[in-house]
Amino acid sequence: MGGFFGAVSKNDVVLDVFFGVDYHSHLGTRRGGMAAVNSESGFQREIHNIENSPFRTKFEGITSEMSGNACIGCISDSDPQPILIRSNLGVYAITVVGAINNADELVKQFLSFSGGHFGAMTGGRVNSTELVAALINQKSDFVEGIKFAQDKIDGSATIIILKEDGSILAARDKLGRLPVLIGKNDDGHCVSLESFAYKKLGYNDYKELGPGEIVRLTADELKVLSPARKEMRICAFLWTYYGYPNSCYEGVNVEVMRNRNGAIIAENDEKSGKAQDIDFIGGVPDSGTPHAIGYANRSKVPFARPFIKYTPTWPRSFMPSNQNERNRVAKMKMIPVHDLITDKKLLFVDDSIVRGTQLHETVDFLYENGAKEVHMRSACPPIMFGCKYLTFSRNTSDLDLIARRTIRELEGEEGDKYIDEYLDGNTERGKALRKSICEKLHFASLEYQTLEGVIEAIGIDSCKLCTYCWNGKE
Repeated sequence: MGGFFGAVSKNDVVLDVFFGVDYHSHLGTRRGGMAAVNSESGFQREIHNIENSPFRTKFEGITSEMSGNACIGCISDSDPQPILIRSNLGVYAITVVGAINNADELVKQFLSFSGGHFGAMTGGRVNSTELVAALINQKSDFVEGIKFAQDKIDGSATIIILKEDGSILAARDKLGRLPVLIGKNDDGHCVSLESFAYKKLGYNDYKELGPGEIVRLTADELKVLSPARKEMRICAFLWTYYGYPNSCYEGVNVEVMRNRNGAIIAENDEKSGKAQDIDFIGGVPDSGTPHAIGYANRSKVPFARPFIKYTPTWPRSFMPSNQNERNRVAKMKMIPVHDLITDKKLLFVDDSIVRGTQLHETVDFLYENGAKEVHMRSACPPIMFGCKYLTFSRNTSDLDLIARRTIRELEGEEGDKYIDEYLDGNTERGKALRKSICEKLHFASLEYQTLEGVIEAIGIDSCKLCTYCWNGKE
């Protein structure tokens, strides 16, 4: 995934962008970058690896190195950015969040007629942001170039451009898979993925871009350069997992949705008579917690925290790259509260069950510390397909996903024909999937939120939501 923040003002905005980008650190753990422009020195840019040190640490003191009345920045789980481009459209900085599934094809097409070249990364791969810029530069102006690039890309591309004249162009993906929000204060405008980021910096809500909408921001005005398209497919997983609790997308607050989602799961359990003799409801920290609070409030079973994550020395950005080390760190971070575990029947709600590796270790940890039963609820349906639009998960194969892998074990490749049945916990195939995962991960019981339940909790028309990771429908 990734996040972005930019601002243009009558005053220097580098500090605003520093804090604004830092507030997107939950969306990426690999790289951070900032680019600013001013009339005296032109463009300045910094990019740092943040895999073993958070954005704030790597960019501390940036205001003494960088200045400008216009600045953009990003958190990225992919390629280094923002990058600086000199082209027929002028000099500009660009950052892109999304996924390009047909990158190799686009690179070959470009090289076949342009006579140009790309800077090659490890393995000969091209920086995806540079590829987007190359597509944009094929047209005579930015608006036509952005629309051309977005239409050529199989995947998604939300694009932020900082121009040499100090203006910012913001373009939401053509199907609006990610939100793009505009804030305003007395001195200028900002653009952000997370709304809370600019509110903490003294900006107020001004506008949420529609799908494919392109705007130009200056200190004095917002100008719509290309109107919104009608069709939208915003990612439903935003609310369930990776969106920050304080943010709102399409007018729906993340924390409120998660509370509502948990309540719907509790209602489903009550109707089916499942897991009704429970001592405590807990959330798998951190994003499972609000779902669990909603479940507890609806079920009237006390909410508790049977274990606490120790994060002062091991925050998410500090996770090592080696899988064995990551598993060890994940286990070291969990500190039990024995009075809330020993001889207790516990029900936990997690935001999702992707691979199941860490959740398996969490459940074993609870049993090792005296839990009598550990029931698990997922706040979303079984994840059946790796995301090809926003790369929120790093699966190289759908068989990395525990649900798909279990289906293959149960029924071989034939099972791929019955994904809809496996999604539904009321079918024989759905029951078999849940039973098998229970046995693998040592759950006393397992239930998933239904697709209808997630959509109800969000409260947006289903035709406007992307649910590809669950049902494979685009």
